[in-house]
Amino acid sequence: MGSDARIRYNRWSPADRLARIIPEYEDEVEPLMQRAHVRHAATTRHARTNAVLSAATRSPGGRANLVAAAVTGLLVLGAVAAPAAAAAQPVLDPAPVAAPTAAEAAQGAALAALLTGSPSADAAHPAPAAHPAPAAHPAPAAPAKPAAPAPAAKPAAAVQPAAKPNGWDAPVGDASISERYRLPNSEYAAGYHTGTDFAVNIGTPVVAIGPGTVVSAGWQSGYGNTVVVKLSDGRYVLYGHLSAFKVYPGQHVTGGQRVALSGDTGNSTGPHLHFEVRSSNVYGADVDPLAYLRSHQVTKY
Repeated sequence: MGSDARIRYNRWSPADRLARIIPEYEDEVEPLMQRAHVRHAATTRHARTNAVLSAATRSPGGRANLVAAAVTGLLVLGAVAAPAAAAAQPVLDPAPVAAPTAAEAAQGAALAALLTGSPSADAAHPAPAAHPAPAAHPAPAAPAKPAAPAPAAKPAAAVQPAAKPNGWDAPVGDASISERYRLPNSEYAAGYHTGTDFAVNIGTPVVAIGPGTVVSAGWQSGYGNTVVVKLSDGRYVLYGHLSAFKVYPGQHVTGGQRVALSGDTGNSTGPHLHFEVRSSNVYGADVDPLAYLRSHQVTKY
């Protein structure tokens, strides 16, 4: 190579040297530079060199031309005598070959670094790391079905009075005797007390002492509100000074069934129950009430 040609060659950039050595790649370099929006005249040395190398290594036979170009360029740089026309003569592509392997691609990158003095574009600008895929949102849980309401409890059966062993009972519950039977008293027509009085508060339940039928339920002179029941054995029982009735005449009752509420009506000195047993339903036919209860095994008093 003459001195003038060598001066011109030394003024060329490595990319221009490769482009003049391998002119067929010039058509491939320009589209690459245009897509990068870089003017050919303002292309940097590294960008243009890498573009030429990329075009050369991706085309059939490019690897052979690139090696030949590199050898030619090294010979020129080493001042080896060779015609200038031979350096500009394009190297013909051999028969098509397979795509470059990973090792051959690495050799091309190393050659680019040798010619330009800098690492290849691919090495200088590594590909950005892939963004991790967003975590899948869990499917919403199915709404829980409301629990079926528990069935309402059946109402408790009404409490019935306990059946008496022999069908007989005391007229009131626990109560003290305030005046006994046959106690002399001139205020009474008979001259004595014809029944037994129990000291109870107003409204205390009063029950039938045995099975029978209601004869009357109403007001009777000094007895006030009175209920009379004819018992199954033919005797009569009278409840006096009541505050309320729980039966009606002609109603059948059993021992322990409520017939009235105690009170303080009629000739009374205070709340109490007058309990009287008769052999017939007339005043003065009275019998001992407590003795009668004991005869039916009621010994509460």
